[in-house]
Amino acid sequence: MRRCTFFVALIAVFALATVSFAQGPRPRSKKRVMAVGMTVGFYHDSTTEALMTVEKLGRESGLWDTYIYTDIEAITKIKQKGNKKNLDDFDAIFFMTTGELPLNDEQKASFLAFIRDEGKGFVGAHCATDTFYQWPEYGEMLGGYFDHHPWNTFDAPIVVEDPTHPMVRHFPKEFTLKDEIYQFKNYNRDTMRVLMALDASKLDLSKPNVKRADRDFAVSWVKRFGEGRVFYSTLGHTIESWRDPRVQKMWLEGIRWALKIGPDVPTGPIAKPSSE
Repeated sequence: MRRCTFFVALIAVFALATVSFAQGPRPRSKKRVMAVGMTVGFYHDSTTEALMTVEKLGRESGLWDTYIYTDIEAITKIKQKGNKKNLDDFDAIFFMTTGELPLNDEQKASFLAFIRDEGKGFVGAHCATDTFYQWPEYGEMLGGYFDHHPWNTFDAPIVVEDPTHPMVRHFPKEFTLKDEIYQFKNYNRDTMRVLMALDASKLDLSKPNVKRADRDFAVSWVKRFGEGRVFYSTLGHTIESWRDPRVQKMWLEGIRWALKIGPDVPTGPIAKPSSE
């Protein structure tokens, strides 16, 4: 009798193991964000605050787990030793970075494929556009590069260009925010949906280093890159900006969309308001 019971139990365990193997690894209960704060160029005092904010938003919303990195070793498809992770372990990447990060050719190809081909997300904050000037495909993915900040940190007059968009509809139509707003090159609003921009009618355009004759100074945008989702905002130079509940709400909604949590959002271009 005992022998019969033993064999029945053994068969049950084998069957359960077979089913588990056939089904493959269980899906994760939450999404994962790789938050990178590596600096090769100018160091921002708000970098730590940015990474902490992404972690806080994921934890408090219960939508994602954040893995914070000050290096770029996990940006690869090569299996890592021990418990080190690679791109297969993540659903989106967040950058608060500067300079020419030391990615090799495999890492660059894997990074682009992660977004463009696999449909994963990328979220860039402030100095993410001050990164990888020597890698044009990165700039194409993100939507532009830093080209100075003519007004430095100031009370930036911001206009919400798409007031019904889920990422920015909680802002007033017009407001001011103390932050450092970048000017961009290799930027074309026909390839993205600009959500917020500076109100050029309230700017001192005689400042040195103002280079955009079209008076187009985007603040936040969303775009597609192949199958992937990309959200960027120039906000985030100051610690206070990261602590602003309105700005945190924007990052929450931007990361949520990049992770494909909830409904999709419009990403097609809209015309620049003529009043500016």
